[in-house]
Amino acid sequence: MPAARPVRHILQSAAPIAIAVLVFGISFGVLAVAAHLPGWSVVLMSILVFAGSAQFAALGVVTAGGSVLTAILAGALLNLRYIATGMAVARSLPGGRLRRALLGQIVVDESYALAVAAGEPGRPDRRTLLVVGATLYAVWVLGTLSGTLLGPVLGDPKRLGLDAAFPALFLALLWPMLSGRHAMRCALGGAAVALLLAPFTPPGIPLAGAAVVGLWLAR
Repeated sequence: MPAARPVRHILQSAAPIAIAVLVFGISFGVLAVAAHLPGWSVVLMSILVFAGSAQFAALGVVTAGGSVLTAILAGALLNLRYIATGMAVARSLPGGRLRRALLGQIVVDESYALAVAAGEPGRPDRRTLLVVGATLYAVWVLGTLSGTLLGPVLGDPKRLGLDAAFPALFLALLWPMLSGRHAMRCALGGAAVALLLAPFTPPGIPLAGAAVVGLWLAR
């Protein structure tokens, strides 16, 4: 059994991602305040939801005049991928079902990717999963709080280019995983479905469709 990775090494590997998450959290806070949402409700959303893409989708729906129910649906569709992620990390989380369910709330794309890279085939590294997840949770909430407080000073995050931080991060995480034809086929299949659905469907549907196709191809 391999020795556990030192926490210091895990934090060092997560540092660039944490910086990007901080920027993304600030961007979310700024956009939410610009949409005239109460700052406390924005921070509470990040504390309870902790899903940047879903929160941005929900914010986009509300900003466009959509209902709260539609915003929740958009966020839920984006988070469908976490069903597969939860199944993949279930054996790596400690404790009984309740404890694992609670710890699973800090499992996000970035902590999962780093844990898979540090773990064994079929079993992501537990310590990496939890340390990175907890770190990114704290940074995300801090970034959201900072964005709600500094929003009027920072101005439009799109003008500053902050909205491009997370797409670049996702590409950086995805690229090392595309090491074989099978992984490439799953990624390209999901991307094709997302591009086909994007012009004709509400926010969240393209990503949900891409996730379904990717999982089907990966079976």
